[in-house]
Amino acid sequence: MNKTVVIGVVFVVAILGFLIYSSMHIAKYRVEVCIAYRGQTQCRTASADTREHAQRTAQSNACGLLASGVTETMQCEHLDPTSVKWLDSK
Repeated sequence: MNKTVVIGVVFVVAILGFLIYSSMHIAKYRVEVCIAYRGQTQCRTASADTREHAQRTAQSNACGLLASGVTETMQCEHLDPTSVKWLDSK
């Protein structure tokens, strides 16, 4: 193999390794959020680097299953959750 190809492959492997490593250790908080909207309830779990981001992501995921359209999604995301349960991070 040519030297340039070897350097390119090593570079790509190093970048991929760094991305995988950093993405596996970023989530410090894990939460399950339940939302009741229009007579239905959904619970979703999310992990993130901050408590606020984890809770917001879990709520958005639950609302994505309950609401249709931008207006309903925004209404759902502004509701108070019916339950918030903080879990041990992985």
